[in-house]
Amino acid sequence: MKRDARLSWFEALKAYGQPKVVSMLFFGFSAGLPFLLVFSTLSAWLRDENVDRSTIGFFSWVGIMFSIKVFWSPVVDRRSIPWLSKKLGQRRSWMLLAQMGIMLALAAMAMTDVTKELTLLAQLAVCVAFLSATQDICIDAYRIESAGNEMQANMAATYIFGYRIAMLVAGAGTFYLADWVDWRFAYLVMAALMSVGVICTLLVSEPLVNIDRGTMELENEVMQVAKRVPAIPYLLPRYRVEWFLGAVVTPFVEFFRRNGAYALVILLFISVFRISDITMGVMANPFYLDIGYSKSEIASVAKFFGFFMTIAGSILGGVLVAHFGLFRPLILGAVLVALTNLLFSWMAGQPKDLAFLATVISADNLSGGISNVVFIAYLSSLTNKHYTATQYALFSSLMTLPGKFIGGFSGVMVDAHGYEWFFVYAALLGTPAVMLAIYLMYREKIGMAKVSIDTV
Repeated sequence: MKRDARLSWFEALKAYGQPKVVSMLFFGFSAGLPFLLVFSTLSAWLRDENVDRSTIGFFSWVGIMFSIKVFWSPVVDRRSIPWLSKKLGQRRSWMLLAQMGIMLALAAMAMTDVTKELTLLAQLAVCVAFLSATQDICIDAYRIESAGNEMQANMAATYIFGYRIAMLVAGAGTFYLADWVDWRFAYLVMAALMSVGVICTLLVSEPLVNIDRGTMELENEVMQVAKRVPAIPYLLPRYRVEWFLGAVVTPFVEFFRRNGAYALVILLFISVFRISDITMGVMANPFYLDIGYSKSEIASVAKFFGFFMTIAGSILGGVLVAHFGLFRPLILGAVLVALTNLLFSWMAGQPKDLAFLATVISADNLSGGISNVVFIAYLSSLTNKHYTATQYALFSSLMTLPGKFIGGFSGVMVDAHGYEWFFVYAALLGTPAVMLAIYLMYREKIGMAKVSIDTV
Protein backbone atom coordinates (compact mmCIF):
# COMPACT_ATOMS: atom_id res chain seq x y z
CA MET A 1 0.00 0.00 0.00
CA LYS A 2 1.34 3.41 -0.94
CA ARG A 3 1.86 5.93 1.83
CA ASP A 4 -0.60 8.44 0.40
CA ALA A 5 -3.30 5.76 0.33
CA ARG A 6 -3.11 5.14 4.07
CA LEU A 7 -5.99 6.20 6.27
CA SER A 8 -5.67 8.42 9.32
CA TRP A 9 -6.14 6.80 12.75
CA PHE A 10 -9.70 8.16 12.97
CA GLU A 11 -10.58 7.01 9.44
CA ALA A 12 -9.14 3.55 10.10
CA LEU A 13 -11.22 3.13 13.25
CA LYS A 14 -14.33 4.52 11.59
CA ALA A 15 -13.93 2.04 8.72
CA TYR A 16 -14.72 -0.86 11.07
CA GLY A 17 -18.32 0.36 11.23
CA GLN A 18 -18.90 0.09 7.49
CA PRO A 19 -21.35 -2.70 6.52
CA LYS A 20 -18.92 -4.48 4.17
CA VAL A 21 -16.31 -4.59 6.94
CA VAL A 22 -18.81 -5.81 9.53
CA SER A 23 -19.91 -8.55 7.11
CA MET A 24 -16.41 -10.04 7.26
CA LEU A 25 -16.95 -10.81 10.95
CA PHE A 26 -19.77 -13.19 10.00
CA PHE A 27 -17.96 -14.56 6.98
CA GLY A 28 -14.94 -15.21 9.18
CA PHE A 29 -17.15 -17.08 11.63
CA SER A 30 -18.63 -19.17 8.81
CA ALA A 31 -15.17 -19.99 7.47
CA GLY A 32 -13.62 -20.87 10.84
CA LEU A 33 -16.43 -23.06 12.19
CA PRO A 34 -15.95 -26.20 10.03
CA PHE A 35 -12.16 -26.29 10.26
CA LEU A 36 -11.72 -27.74 13.77
CA LEU A 37 -14.77 -29.98 13.31
CA VAL A 38 -12.81 -32.04 10.79
CA PHE A 39 -9.43 -31.59 12.48
CA SER A 40 -8.54 -31.48 16.19
CA THR A 41 -12.12 -31.54 17.55
CA LEU A 42 -12.86 -34.58 15.40
CA SER A 43 -9.65 -36.18 16.74
CA ALA A 44 -10.93 -35.73 20.29
CA TRP A 45 -14.34 -37.24 19.39
CA LEU A 46 -12.63 -40.27 17.83
CA ARG A 47 -10.33 -40.75 20.82
CA ASP A 48 -13.25 -40.40 23.21
CA GLU A 49 -14.90 -43.26 21.30
CA ASN A 50 -11.73 -45.36 21.79
CA VAL A 51 -10.61 -45.16 18.17
CA ASP A 52 -6.89 -46.02 18.04
CA ARG A 53 -4.37 -43.22 17.63
CA SER A 54 -2.98 -44.47 14.33
CA THR A 55 -6.45 -44.22 12.77
CA ILE A 56 -6.90 -40.75 14.27
CA GLY A 57 -3.63 -39.69 12.67
CA PHE A 58 -4.80 -40.87 9.25
CA PHE A 59 -8.05 -38.93 9.75
CA SER A 60 -5.97 -35.75 9.70
CA TRP A 61 -5.52 -36.32 5.95
CA VAL A 62 -9.08 -35.03 5.63
CA GLY A 63 -7.56 -31.58 6.05
CA ILE A 64 -5.58 -32.04 2.83
CA MET A 65 -8.70 -30.70 1.07
CA PHE A 66 -7.76 -27.25 2.41
CA SER A 67 -4.30 -27.76 0.93
CA ILE A 68 -5.33 -28.68 -2.63
CA LYS A 69 -8.09 -26.12 -3.14
CA VAL A 70 -5.91 -24.43 -5.73
CA PHE A 71 -6.94 -27.18 -8.17
CA TRP A 72 -10.59 -26.13 -8.26
CA SER A 73 -10.22 -22.43 -7.39
CA PRO A 74 -10.23 -21.40 -11.10
CA VAL A 75 -13.59 -23.17 -11.51
CA VAL A 76 -15.06 -21.29 -8.56
CA ASP A 77 -13.51 -18.10 -9.91
CA ARG A 78 -14.94 -18.26 -13.43
CA ARG A 79 -17.67 -20.90 -13.75
CA SER A 80 -21.23 -19.85 -12.97
CA ILE A 81 -23.84 -21.97 -11.21
CA PRO A 82 -26.98 -22.24 -13.39
CA TRP A 83 -29.79 -19.94 -12.22
CA LEU A 84 -28.19 -19.28 -8.81
CA SER A 85 -25.33 -17.14 -10.15
CA LYS A 86 -27.80 -14.99 -12.09
CA LYS A 87 -29.76 -14.33 -8.89
CA LEU A 88 -26.89 -13.83 -6.43
CA GLY A 89 -23.76 -13.25 -8.50
CA GLN A 90 -20.57 -15.31 -8.91
CA ARG A 91 -19.16 -15.01 -5.36
CA ARG A 92 -22.39 -15.21 -3.36
CA SER A 93 -23.81 -18.14 -5.33
CA TRP A 94 -20.76 -20.32 -4.70
CA MET A 95 -20.64 -19.23 -1.05
CA LEU A 96 -24.27 -20.13 -0.48
CA LEU A 97 -23.89 -23.52 -2.16
CA ALA A 98 -20.83 -24.33 -0.03
CA GLN A 99 -22.45 -23.16 3.22
CA MET A 100 -25.62 -25.19 2.71
CA GLY A 101 -23.53 -28.23 1.87
CA ILE A 102 -21.41 -27.83 5.02
CA MET A 103 -24.54 -27.56 7.14
CA LEU A 104 -26.01 -30.79 5.74
CA ALA A 105 -22.72 -32.71 5.92
CA LEU A 106 -22.10 -31.73 9.57
CA ALA A 107 -25.63 -32.85 10.46
CA ALA A 108 -24.96 -36.16 8.70
CA MET A 109 -21.71 -36.58 10.69
CA ALA A 110 -23.67 -36.05 13.89
CA MET A 111 -26.05 -38.88 12.96
CA THR A 112 -23.21 -41.34 12.18
CA ASP A 113 -22.34 -44.19 14.55
CA VAL A 114 -18.58 -43.80 15.04
CA THR A 115 -18.07 -47.36 16.25
CA LYS A 116 -19.86 -48.96 13.28
CA GLU A 117 -19.64 -46.41 10.45
CA LEU A 118 -16.10 -45.06 10.67
CA THR A 119 -15.64 -45.14 6.88
CA LEU A 120 -18.86 -43.16 6.36
CA LEU A 121 -17.73 -40.62 8.95
CA ALA A 122 -14.45 -40.20 7.08
CA GLN A 123 -16.30 -39.65 3.79
CA LEU A 124 -18.55 -37.03 5.35
CA ALA A 125 -15.54 -35.30 6.91
CA VAL A 126 -13.90 -35.15 3.47
CA CYS A 127 -17.11 -33.62 2.12
CA VAL A 128 -17.14 -30.96 4.86
CA ALA A 129 -13.48 -30.16 4.22
CA PHE A 130 -14.02 -29.86 0.44
CA LEU A 131 -17.00 -27.54 0.84
CA SER A 132 -15.25 -25.51 3.53
CA ALA A 133 -12.20 -25.03 1.31
CA THR A 134 -14.53 -23.93 -1.48
CA GLN A 135 -16.13 -21.41 0.85
CA ASP A 136 -12.66 -20.09 1.75
CA ILE A 137 -11.90 -19.46 -1.94
CA CYS A 138 -15.14 -17.50 -2.32
CA ILE A 139 -14.71 -15.42 0.83
CA ASP A 140 -11.10 -14.52 -0.01
CA ALA A 141 -12.21 -13.35 -3.47
CA TYR A 142 -15.21 -11.47 -2.05
CA ARG A 143 -13.04 -9.72 0.55
CA ILE A 144 -10.52 -8.51 -2.01
CA GLU A 145 -13.07 -7.49 -4.64
CA SER A 146 -15.50 -5.67 -2.36
CA ALA A 147 -13.05 -3.06 -1.03
CA GLY A 148 -10.05 -1.05 -2.20
CA ASN A 149 -6.49 -1.44 -0.95
CA GLU A 150 -7.00 1.16 1.78
CA MET A 151 -9.74 -1.04 3.32
CA GLN A 152 -8.09 -4.46 3.03
CA ALA A 153 -6.42 -4.30 6.45
CA ASN A 154 -9.77 -3.56 8.10
CA MET A 155 -11.47 -6.35 6.13
CA ALA A 156 -8.76 -8.88 6.98
CA ALA A 157 -8.63 -7.94 10.68
CA THR A 158 -12.39 -8.31 11.06
CA TYR A 159 -12.34 -11.61 9.18
CA ILE A 160 -9.60 -13.03 11.42
CA PHE A 161 -11.48 -11.99 14.56
CA GLY A 162 -14.63 -13.77 13.33
CA TYR A 163 -12.55 -16.81 12.39
CA ARG A 164 -11.04 -16.99 15.88
CA ILE A 165 -14.46 -16.71 17.52
CA ALA A 166 -15.63 -19.62 15.36
CA MET A 167 -12.61 -21.70 16.36
CA LEU A 168 -13.41 -20.99 20.00
CA VAL A 169 -16.99 -22.14 19.43
CA ALA A 170 -15.96 -25.21 17.41
CA GLY A 171 -13.27 -26.02 19.97
CA ALA A 172 -14.32 -25.10 23.50
CA GLY A 173 -18.04 -24.91 22.67
CA THR A 174 -18.10 -28.37 21.13
CA PHE A 175 -16.16 -29.82 24.08
CA TYR A 176 -18.59 -28.32 26.59
CA LEU A 177 -21.62 -29.59 24.65
CA ALA A 178 -20.08 -33.04 24.28
CA ASP A 179 -19.33 -33.16 28.00
CA TRP A 180 -22.84 -31.99 28.99
CA VAL A 181 -24.80 -34.04 26.41
CA ASP A 182 -22.84 -35.97 23.76
CA TRP A 183 -20.84 -35.53 20.56
CA ARG A 184 -23.89 -36.04 18.32
CA PHE A 185 -25.73 -33.12 19.91
CA ALA A 186 -22.58 -30.96 19.73
CA TYR A 187 -22.18 -31.49 15.99
CA LEU A 188 -25.87 -30.82 15.34
CA VAL A 189 -25.52 -27.46 17.10
CA MET A 190 -22.46 -26.66 14.99
CA ALA A 191 -24.40 -27.51 11.83
CA ALA A 192 -27.15 -25.09 12.86
CA LEU A 193 -24.58 -22.32 13.50
CA MET A 194 -23.57 -22.42 9.83
CA SER A 195 -26.77 -20.45 9.24
CA VAL A 196 -24.75 -17.38 10.31
CA GLY A 197 -22.86 -17.54 7.03
CA VAL A 198 -25.98 -18.33 5.00
CA ILE A 199 -27.84 -15.27 6.33
CA CYS A 200 -24.84 -12.99 5.75
CA THR A 201 -24.45 -14.25 2.17
CA LEU A 202 -28.09 -13.46 1.44
CA LEU A 203 -27.86 -9.96 2.93
CA VAL A 204 -24.65 -8.63 1.36
CA SER A 205 -24.33 -7.38 -2.22
CA GLU A 206 -22.17 -8.84 -4.96
CA PRO A 207 -18.89 -6.92 -5.49
CA LEU A 208 -18.13 -5.18 -8.79
CA VAL A 209 -14.79 -5.99 -10.42
CA ASN A 210 -12.84 -3.86 -12.92
CA ILE A 211 -9.92 -5.40 -14.79
CA ASP A 212 -7.00 -3.03 -15.43
CA ARG A 213 -5.07 -2.64 -18.66
CA GLY A 214 -2.02 -4.63 -17.55
CA THR A 215 -4.17 -7.62 -16.64
CA MET A 216 -5.96 -7.48 -19.98
CA GLU A 217 -2.67 -7.33 -21.88
CA LEU A 218 -1.32 -10.36 -20.02
CA GLU A 219 -4.49 -12.37 -20.67
CA ASN A 220 -4.44 -11.36 -24.35
CA GLU A 221 -0.86 -12.57 -24.54
CA VAL A 222 -1.87 -15.93 -23.07
CA MET A 223 -4.82 -16.12 -25.48
CA GLN A 224 -2.40 -15.76 -28.38
CA VAL A 225 -0.64 -18.85 -27.07
CA ALA A 226 -4.01 -20.61 -26.79
CA LYS A 227 -4.61 -20.13 -30.51
CA ARG A 228 -1.46 -22.13 -31.24
CA VAL A 229 -2.52 -25.04 -28.99
CA PRO A 230 -4.25 -27.74 -31.07
CA ALA A 231 -7.87 -28.34 -30.13
CA ILE A 232 -9.62 -31.73 -30.19
CA PRO A 233 -13.26 -31.53 -31.35
CA TYR A 234 -15.78 -32.61 -28.68
CA LEU A 235 -13.04 -33.77 -26.25
CA LEU A 236 -11.01 -30.54 -26.03
CA PRO A 237 -12.71 -27.73 -27.97
CA ARG A 238 -11.11 -24.33 -28.46
CA TYR A 239 -13.18 -22.53 -25.80
CA ARG A 240 -12.03 -25.02 -23.13
CA VAL A 241 -8.40 -24.53 -24.07
CA GLU A 242 -8.82 -20.75 -23.85
CA TRP A 243 -10.69 -20.98 -20.54
CA PHE A 244 -8.02 -23.19 -18.97
CA LEU A 245 -5.15 -20.98 -20.06
CA GLY A 246 -6.92 -17.78 -18.99
CA ALA A 247 -8.26 -19.00 -15.65
CA VAL A 248 -5.52 -21.37 -14.56
CA VAL A 249 -2.30 -20.52 -16.36
CA THR A 250 -2.35 -16.69 -16.39
CA PRO A 251 -2.15 -16.16 -12.57
CA PHE A 252 0.88 -18.45 -12.34
CA VAL A 253 2.55 -16.90 -15.39
CA GLU A 254 2.23 -13.51 -13.70
CA PHE A 255 3.72 -14.76 -10.42
CA PHE A 256 6.74 -16.44 -12.04
CA ARG A 257 7.30 -13.56 -14.46
CA ARG A 258 7.40 -11.16 -11.52
CA ASN A 259 9.75 -13.25 -9.34
CA GLY A 260 11.75 -15.34 -11.82
CA ALA A 261 13.57 -18.43 -10.52
CA TYR A 262 13.37 -17.00 -6.99
CA ALA A 263 9.67 -17.93 -7.08
CA LEU A 264 10.68 -21.56 -6.45
CA VAL A 265 12.45 -20.60 -3.22
CA ILE A 266 9.41 -18.61 -2.14
CA LEU A 267 7.09 -21.56 -2.78
CA LEU A 268 9.43 -23.91 -0.91
CA PHE A 269 9.46 -21.59 2.09
CA ILE A 270 5.66 -21.35 2.06
CA SER A 271 5.37 -25.14 1.97
CA VAL A 272 7.61 -25.75 5.04
CA PHE A 273 6.73 -22.81 7.30
CA ARG A 274 3.79 -24.48 9.07
CA ILE A 275 4.90 -28.14 9.01
CA SER A 276 5.92 -28.10 12.67
CA ASP A 277 2.73 -26.71 14.23
CA ILE A 278 0.33 -28.59 11.90
CA THR A 279 2.02 -31.92 12.63
CA MET A 280 1.88 -31.25 16.39
CA GLY A 281 -1.74 -30.08 16.23
CA VAL A 282 -3.06 -33.46 15.06
CA MET A 283 -2.10 -35.12 18.36
CA ALA A 284 -2.68 -32.18 20.71
CA ASN A 285 -6.20 -33.10 21.90
CA PRO A 286 -5.55 -36.87 22.11
CA PHE A 287 -2.42 -35.95 24.13
CA TYR A 288 -4.44 -33.88 26.63
CA LEU A 289 -6.98 -36.70 27.04
CA ASP A 290 -4.34 -39.42 27.36
CA ILE A 291 -2.48 -37.66 30.17
CA GLY A 292 -5.65 -37.33 32.19
CA TYR A 293 -7.37 -34.00 31.48
CA SER A 294 -11.16 -33.96 31.16
CA LYS A 295 -12.98 -32.48 28.18
CA SER A 296 -14.14 -29.52 30.28
CA GLU A 297 -10.58 -28.83 31.47
CA ILE A 298 -9.35 -28.93 27.89
CA ALA A 299 -12.14 -26.55 26.86
CA SER A 300 -11.35 -24.13 29.68
CA VAL A 301 -7.57 -24.04 29.30
CA ALA A 302 -6.56 -25.20 25.82
CA LYS A 303 -9.52 -23.66 23.98
CA PHE A 304 -10.97 -20.72 25.90
CA PHE A 305 -7.79 -19.41 27.59
CA GLY A 306 -5.73 -20.24 24.51
CA PHE A 307 -8.08 -18.11 22.40
CA PHE A 308 -7.12 -14.92 24.23
CA MET A 309 -3.41 -15.76 24.06
CA THR A 310 -3.74 -16.21 20.30
CA ILE A 311 -5.37 -12.78 20.01
CA ALA A 312 -2.53 -11.31 22.12
CA GLY A 313 0.01 -12.99 19.87
CA SER A 314 -1.73 -11.64 16.78
CA ILE A 315 -1.61 -8.09 18.13
CA LEU A 316 2.05 -8.49 19.06
CA GLY A 317 2.81 -9.91 15.61
CA GLY A 318 1.29 -6.86 13.97
CA VAL A 319 3.36 -4.54 16.16
CA LEU A 320 6.56 -6.44 15.35
CA VAL A 321 5.93 -6.24 11.62
CA ALA A 322 5.20 -2.50 11.87
CA HIS A 323 8.43 -1.89 13.83
CA PHE A 324 10.90 -4.36 12.29
CA GLY A 325 9.42 -5.16 8.87
CA LEU A 326 8.57 -8.68 7.72
CA PHE A 327 11.67 -10.82 7.89
CA ARG A 328 12.96 -10.61 11.45
CA PRO A 329 9.48 -11.33 12.89
CA LEU A 330 9.18 -14.14 10.32
CA ILE A 331 12.34 -15.75 11.71
CA LEU A 332 11.16 -15.17 15.28
CA GLY A 333 7.79 -16.82 14.56
CA ALA A 334 9.42 -19.90 13.01
CA VAL A 335 11.78 -20.27 15.97
CA LEU A 336 9.04 -19.83 18.60
CA VAL A 337 6.75 -22.44 16.99
CA ALA A 338 9.55 -25.02 17.05
CA LEU A 339 10.56 -24.21 20.63
CA THR A 340 7.01 -24.46 22.02
CA ASN A 341 6.81 -28.02 20.68
CA LEU A 342 9.69 -28.83 23.01
CA LEU A 343 7.57 -27.52 25.91
CA PHE A 344 4.94 -30.14 25.02
CA SER A 345 7.64 -32.80 25.09
CA TRP A 346 8.59 -31.65 28.60
CA MET A 347 4.94 -31.65 29.71
CA ALA A 348 4.55 -35.25 28.53
CA GLY A 349 6.91 -36.38 31.26
CA GLN A 350 5.30 -34.34 34.06
CA PRO A 351 2.35 -35.17 36.37
CA LYS A 352 -1.03 -33.62 35.64
CA ASP A 353 -1.03 -29.92 36.56
CA LEU A 354 -3.56 -27.40 35.25
CA ALA A 355 -1.23 -24.47 35.91
CA PHE A 356 1.53 -26.13 33.91
CA LEU A 357 -0.94 -26.90 31.11
CA ALA A 358 -2.02 -23.24 31.04
CA THR A 359 1.61 -22.10 30.83
CA VAL A 360 2.46 -24.38 27.92
CA ILE A 361 -0.79 -23.57 26.11
CA SER A 362 -0.16 -19.85 26.61
CA ALA A 363 3.31 -20.10 25.08
CA ASP A 364 2.03 -22.21 22.18
CA ASN A 365 -0.88 -19.92 21.31
CA LEU A 366 1.15 -16.75 21.77
CA SER A 367 3.83 -18.00 19.38
CA GLY A 368 1.17 -19.30 16.99
CA GLY A 369 -0.56 -15.90 16.95
CA ILE A 370 2.70 -14.12 16.18
CA SER A 371 3.80 -16.52 13.43
CA ASN A 372 0.40 -16.66 11.72
CA VAL A 373 -0.06 -12.89 11.48
CA VAL A 374 3.49 -12.36 10.23
CA PHE A 375 3.13 -15.17 7.70
CA ILE A 376 -0.21 -13.85 6.40
CA ALA A 377 1.41 -10.43 5.99
CA TYR A 378 4.22 -12.06 4.02
CA LEU A 379 1.81 -13.98 1.77
CA SER A 380 -0.21 -10.81 1.18
CA SER A 381 2.94 -9.02 0.03
CA LEU A 382 3.47 -11.70 -2.63
CA THR A 383 0.00 -11.54 -4.17
CA ASN A 384 -1.01 -9.58 -7.24
CA LYS A 385 -4.41 -8.09 -6.38
CA HIS A 386 -5.80 -8.96 -9.82
CA TYR A 387 -5.14 -12.67 -9.29
CA THR A 388 -5.51 -12.83 -5.53
CA ALA A 389 -8.11 -15.62 -5.44
CA THR A 390 -6.06 -18.10 -7.47
CA GLN A 391 -2.62 -17.02 -6.26
CA TYR A 392 -3.69 -16.96 -2.60
CA ALA A 393 -5.27 -20.40 -3.07
CA LEU A 394 -1.88 -21.61 -4.31
CA PHE A 395 -0.06 -20.10 -1.33
CA SER A 396 -2.53 -21.37 1.27
CA SER A 397 -2.53 -24.82 -0.34
CA LEU A 398 1.25 -25.07 -0.20
CA MET A 399 1.19 -23.64 3.33
CA THR A 400 -0.70 -26.65 4.73
CA LEU A 401 -0.23 -29.59 2.35
CA PRO A 402 3.14 -30.95 3.60
CA GLY A 403 2.11 -30.59 7.24
CA LYS A 404 -1.22 -32.35 6.63
CA PHE A 405 0.50 -35.23 4.87
CA ILE A 406 3.21 -35.70 7.49
CA GLY A 407 0.64 -35.25 10.25
CA GLY A 408 -1.16 -38.33 8.97
CA PHE A 409 1.67 -40.42 10.40
CA SER A 410 1.64 -38.65 13.77
CA GLY A 411 -0.37 -41.39 15.48
CA VAL A 412 2.05 -44.05 14.22
CA MET A 413 4.94 -42.00 15.62
CA VAL A 414 3.27 -41.65 19.03
CA ASP A 415 2.43 -45.36 19.21
CA ALA A 416 6.01 -46.28 18.29
CA HIS A 417 7.99 -43.78 20.39
CA GLY A 418 5.60 -42.00 22.76
CA TYR A 419 4.50 -38.39 23.05
CA GLU A 420 7.84 -37.04 24.31
CA TRP A 421 9.81 -38.03 21.21
CA PHE A 422 6.92 -37.13 18.91
CA PHE A 423 6.98 -33.49 20.04
CA VAL A 424 10.80 -33.40 19.67
CA TYR A 425 10.32 -34.71 16.13
CA ALA A 426 7.68 -32.01 15.45
CA ALA A 427 10.08 -29.33 16.71
CA LEU A 428 12.86 -30.53 14.39
CA LEU A 429 10.47 -30.27 11.45
CA GLY A 430 10.52 -26.51 11.97
CA THR A 431 14.26 -26.22 11.24
CA PRO A 432 13.94 -25.77 7.42
CA ALA A 433 11.49 -22.89 7.93
CA VAL A 434 13.95 -21.09 10.21
CA MET A 435 16.85 -21.56 7.77
CA LEU A 436 14.83 -20.41 4.75
CA ALA A 437 13.49 -17.37 6.63
CA ILE A 438 17.08 -16.33 7.37
CA TYR A 439 17.96 -16.77 3.69
CA LEU A 440 14.95 -14.69 2.60
CA MET A 441 15.98 -11.87 4.92
CA TYR A 442 19.56 -12.02 3.63
CA ARG A 443 18.38 -11.89 0.01
CA GLU A 444 16.03 -9.01 0.78
CA LYS A 445 18.90 -7.01 2.28
CA ILE A 446 21.03 -7.64 -0.82
CA GLY A 447 18.14 -6.54 -3.04
CA MET A 448 17.65 -3.32 -1.04
CA ALA A 449 21.40 -2.62 -1.17
CA LYS A 450 21.41 -2.98 -4.97
CA VAL A 451 18.46 -0.63 -5.26
CA SER A 452 20.29 1.96 -3.11
CA ILE A 453 23.43 1.67 -5.29
CA ASP A 454 21.42 2.00 -8.50
CA THR A 455 19.65 5.05 -7.11
CA VAL A 456 22.95 6.72 -6.26
